[in-house]
Amino acid sequence: MQRFLALLTWLAFPVYVWQGLGVRRRTTRMLPAQGPVMHEISGQAPALSLLMLGDSSAASVGIGNSEYGLAAQLAELISKRTGRAVRWRAAGFNSATSGQIRDYVLPNLSADPWTHIVLAIGTNDTKNFHSVPRFKSDFGGLLYALRAKWPEARVVWSPVLEFTRAPAMPPLLGKILEIRAAEMNRMGERLCLERGAVPAPRLPITDAEAGFASDGFHASEAGYRAWAEHLVDLVLANEPRLA
Repeated sequence: MQRFLALLTWLAFPVYVWQGLGVRRRTTRMLPAQGPVMHEISGQAPALSLLMLGDSSAASVGIGNSEYGLAAQLAELISKRTGRAVRWRAAGFNSATSGQIRDYVLPNLSADPWTHIVLAIGTNDTKNFHSVPRFKSDFGGLLYALRAKWPEARVVWSPVLEFTRAPAMPPLLGKILEIRAAEMNRMGERLCLERGAVPAPRLPITDAEAGFASDGFHASEAGYRAWAEHLVDLVLANEPRLA
């Protein structure tokens, strides 16, 4: 049934284009947060290292300073939970898709020994109306590339969030994209399980007013905090605590 609905969304493509252009006209394009994209938190050895890789969420778009972004807040929680030193880097880019991260970002990252990698990717694949087979090729190829470059890292993927909860989304457009997001998430989960990554549960959005930035699409500081809290236990599964 879900796949049939996904096929039907192609019939709604004119609505997607019309309402999507309206959202783009009304929404201010926000820039990545100011501040460091790499940082270290002191603590006990051995240190953990976190690479946050993905789209505008990985770049902390929607807030003013990167210290309140997803990477920084997740690194802080990791340090508090384990007592360990944590080194983190955010490699996120506005409008990035899985294929762009695979083809242009990953080859240009130095092979630092990251112990944990979190992927925040898939929203733009969905928003750009990429097909599920294309997502399978792009996201699946990204997972293969990550495993080849960092075979011992724990890789966690945070799936596409609920489009219908984003304040900037008109209801009909949100429903169209949500149907497609469900198919992307289903494929992404399957690929993670096949290729040595861990799919996270979808982030529950309990307070959209507090969780989204002023553009109604990206996360706020509180939204990034809730996102980090949602991921931290899964990221640290089987990691011993020293504190």
